Amino acid sequence: MTSLYTQQSRNVFRTWMLMSAFFVLVMLVGWAISWYMGKPGILWFAVIFALAMNISAYWFSDKIALSSAGAKEADSVQYLELHRILENLAITAGLPKPRLYIIEDNAPNAFAAGRDPKHAVVAVTTGLLARLDRSELEGVLAHELSHVGNRDILVMTVAVVLAGLITVVVDMFLRASLFGGGGNRGRGGGNAVLAIVAVVALILAPIAAQLIQMAISRKREFLADASGALLTRYPEGLASALQKISSYQAPMRKASHATAHLFISNPFGAHEAGRFIAKIFSTHPPVGERVAALQGMNV
Repeated sequence: MTSLYTQQSRNVFRTWMLMSAFFVLVMLVGWAISWYMGKPGILWFAVIFALAMNISAYWFSDKIALSSAGAKEADSVQYLELHRILENLAITAGLPKPRLYIIEDNAPNAFAAGRDPKHAVVAVTTGLLARLDRSELEGVLAHELSHVGNRDILVMTVAVVLAGLITVVVDMFLRASLFGGGGNRGRGGGNAVLAIVAVVALILAPIAAQLIQMAISRKREFLADASGALLTRYPEGLASALQKISSYQAPMRKASHATAHLFISNPFGAHEAGRFIAKIFSTHPPVGERVAALQGMNV
């Protein structure tokens, strides 16, 4: 039977394989544009622009996420028990205690954000606090702490940087193509065929980038589930919490596609996550698969 340690290793390996595929895709896009346009300067400008925008977003990721969700800092008296649970888990994990925030929303959900463990935040909704018992709440908080400890914020930021870079570069390429350019387009029949292939590949590249980004997000959720269960030594708590969270139908009031991947469950409410198309275009794996993985592991 698969152990939690084995599951962690597998998810880390799969994540880095997906990241490698991302880098290969970036290089292929760069090569195609350089060859087709004959203007490598466009590529360098797009790279610098995309990196600058995404690094800025990463540096202020916690503030952006908290503001987007309408989160407020949890009062240390009103939410004393919640603070204690988070502090105990942080000590067990060997991490600084993240700042704790509350989101006034009936939808049960939670997320972690921040550029590193020293600047991490954890936010939970009032709906989550109302629906979960202590062991389930510990499972959710352990999951979010695992995102911090596993440096998931860094991995997902790299994915966002690369996806943004590909989208911006391809958009600039297509706009430039409409106004003429493309020094290699007319140099023989063979080059014409390659030009067509390059254009088709560039049009499909942003879609591929988004799919890879979502796949990375799903793998990080599996890893955080495994790490969180290892932290509490009680996988059933997190499994039960996921079942309760996923049973809630309504979306969060301030759900955003920009921060959806941060939450423990899809903030847009229950949907047909088991269908193939829904699975590949979702930032979260189906809850049934996550619960089955947790229930099938040995601590």
